[in-house]
Amino acid sequence: MAAAASERCGYILNLSLRIHNDCHNRIIDQKENKLDALAFRAINTVASSLERIAELCCDCLKHSSAISNKECLQADEYQRLFEQTIFAIGLIDRAVVANDTQLALKIAGVEQEIKRACDQLIEKYTLALKNKDSIEDLISALFLARSVEHIGDALLNISEALISGNLGQVVNIDRYYSLSEFVEQLQDTKKPQWQVQNIAETRSGNRVAGISKGKKTKDNIVAIFKDGKKRKLQEERKRVALWHEIYPGIAPKILSYNAYGESAALLIEHLDGVTFESLLLKGNRKLQNAALKQLCLTLKSIWETTREKNIVSAAYMAQLKQRLAEVYRIHPDFKQSSQQLGNFNVLAFDELVKRAQHYEESLKPAFSVYIHGDFNSDNIIYEPLSDKINFIDLHRSRYMDYVQDISVFMVSNYRLQVLDQSLRQRVLELTLSFYQFAAEFAKANDDTSFELRLAFGLARSFATSTRFILDKTLADAMFMRARYLIEQVLTIMNTEQSVDYRVPIKEIFVA
Repeated sequence: MAAAASERCGYILNLSLRIHNDCHNRIIDQKENKLDALAFRAINTVASSLERIAELCCDCLKHSSAISNKECLQADEYQRLFEQTIFAIGLIDRAVVANDTQLALKIAGVEQEIKRACDQLIEKYTLALKNKDSIEDLISALFLARSVEHIGDALLNISEALISGNLGQVVNIDRYYSLSEFVEQLQDTKKPQWQVQNIAETRSGNRVAGISKGKKTKDNIVAIFKDGKKRKLQEERKRVALWHEIYPGIAPKILSYNAYGESAALLIEHLDGVTFESLLLKGNRKLQNAALKQLCLTLKSIWETTREKNIVSAAYMAQLKQRLAEVYRIHPDFKQSSQQLGNFNVLAFDELVKRAQHYEESLKPAFSVYIHGDFNSDNIIYEPLSDKINFIDLHRSRYMDYVQDISVFMVSNYRLQVLDQSLRQRVLELTLSFYQFAAEFAKANDDTSFELRLAFGLARSFATSTRFILDKTLADAMFMRARYLIEQVLTIMNTEQSVDYRVPIKEIFVA
């Protein structure tokens, strides 16, 4: 029987290839229609998973044929599981034709049943192995149980692909149930047609979606759905709560929170307005200036309100050192040994960071404030009508040196991959204005090491940001700026020049 089944593998492969090719052509034809394109990608995934199930069935035949003592096989249990599998496969065609998410969920339910049964079988076989009875048969039985378990995994892939095609965005079962629960909380008596649209996938691994009434437009979004690792979302929930306590109105409200396994989801208030990044790239100069003015006023108010004498150093060089391995993984040419040119020593970047870290220990900030912690320009929202600033993505908020937020914001604007010279000039002007504001605040608050810490903060942000930049020209420019700033500070450290040092903002941020 196993040999006869194996002979059909070629036919199965041909069927799968026909579906893959047809889906590929239809995806190209539907390039302007993202929803239809995603539906065909879902069918493509279904075909791959069905091919995988066929391969696993062949494996099951081989493993079961190798078992001489059929009593250890528990044939009745496997018959039940294969009947469940056949039932689930029978639902696929109906689920595809009718775009029926409930049928897709039934397929996922079969996976859960298979997993529970296989876990019990594997536990039983493992215990029997300890008695050293029929070892070869039990090993084959374990392989059999694992193959059946993988059939369940393939069914789950099919279920998630079908649900993703129906929703118009990639989801897994956990995410679907969280979304469903949150949408039920938003439902009113009129029960509008709720839509989900993908907004972003953050570098921290979280995914962000908008839940809207009716059509999928930004104007219709009523709440933000964010899911990802439980630890990070728990941190964000905690940090947002603290923002509401110490500076009400700056952070969005958390409408709901769900945890499932190692994952979690947040339903967050949708804030009107545009990100600072969008203003910089698309907005007019007048609106950009108004946003910058309000941002500076808001930051000054936050810093004065949350100021504490308890000093928390940002340890910029320690942060940089911690991320260097990842930087070198993306840009291996950045990792070089020390060199000598005549009588001039060119230190390796690692050595520069090591020396700077030692010197930085003497550069204590004058005070600590509650900072955003990830102050990129796309995490700042400006609402023109109310002239109000809001912060989002707050899982890294904490009491620390305010220079951390300043340096991150400045570099986040520089690294925007904009080639238009007029836009690059706007970035430079904004950076100069923001630096002037920060420097005046530091002077007014007797922060004498502000410039030196800013140099290290900028160096840290320039260098670590290259791990997200694949444009070699831009990455090289950022890394060299980091090196230049560290070398500048090390050259004047412990000298009278350090008192009068000013970061060469214009030279550093020029396009």
